[in-house]
Amino acid sequence: MTEDDAAPAASSEQGSRNLLLRVVAALVMAPLAIAVAYAGGIAWVALVTLAVIGIFVEWLIIAGLAREQRAVTTGTAALLLTGLCLMAGRVDAALVVLAIGVVVLALISRERRGWATAGLLYAAAAEIASVLVRLDAAKGFAALMFVFLIVWVTDIGGYFAGRGIGGPKLWVRVSPKKTWAGAIGGFVASLLVAAGFAVVDIGRTGPLLLLGALLSVVSQLGDLFESAVKRRFGVKDSSHIIPGHGGLLDRLDGFVAAVIVAAIFGFLRGGADSVGRGLMVW
Repeated sequence: MTEDDAAPAASSEQGSRNLLLRVVAALVMAPLAIAVAYAGGIAWVALVTLAVIGIFVEWLIIAGLAREQRAVTTGTAALLLTGLCLMAGRVDAALVVLAIGVVVLALISRERRGWATAGLLYAAAAEIASVLVRLDAAKGFAALMFVFLIVWVTDIGGYFAGRGIGGPKLWVRVSPKKTWAGAIGGFVASLLVAAGFAVVDIGRTGPLLLLGALLSVVSQLGDLFESAVKRRFGVKDSSHIIPGHGGLLDRLDGFVAAVIVAAIFGFLRGGADSVGRGLMVW
């Protein structure tokens, strides 16, 4: 075997190993997330709060602000206190705590103040949105599972369609590996999930298909947004905490974007206490 032949073989072997790591990690994380989401309440808020603290810290790492201990401490404290307010059912207090945290962080940050505060807002928006979507006792779990599954199948469908079909790149400057085939494959997969929810009578077919399509596109845009941020700072992975996936931010970027849009949509239709119902009941 020549060196030219060995390079593709090594690349293929590395790709297979990476895929195996992704599958194993997903088989561990997905059931845990579903179980805690089903339990809801304090358990769900606690998991979400821990996740968004990790996301905030990784954001600071990407932006080269990990050594800014005051920024790390302030943002972490704000997210933790926001989570405690949400556990107590006080969304209003959570918003006040967040606003104070953003102001304090902006005042104490010595460099890249905008990036630090943007990271806190990004993480806090994901925290509040994830809790609001699950809040409704009757429809919250179904709504959250809808968002989960749309994001997951968009990612999985995009991965296999992109690798299997290939073709023109989606946005080379931001994410060199993503293709239009992958984007369309993920989009089609999301429509199948939405149709499945309609078949089991969780909602009407037309609105669920439109919602699934919207969240799939938003999920992919969230992925591209995170890729653009990493490319801005010359970073490949937000961390290496998840085998085969990189960091929490790498794994949850699509979910963050989708759950925020889902929460806004559900809030406009059902109010703060019935975000899940606003998503699922038409």
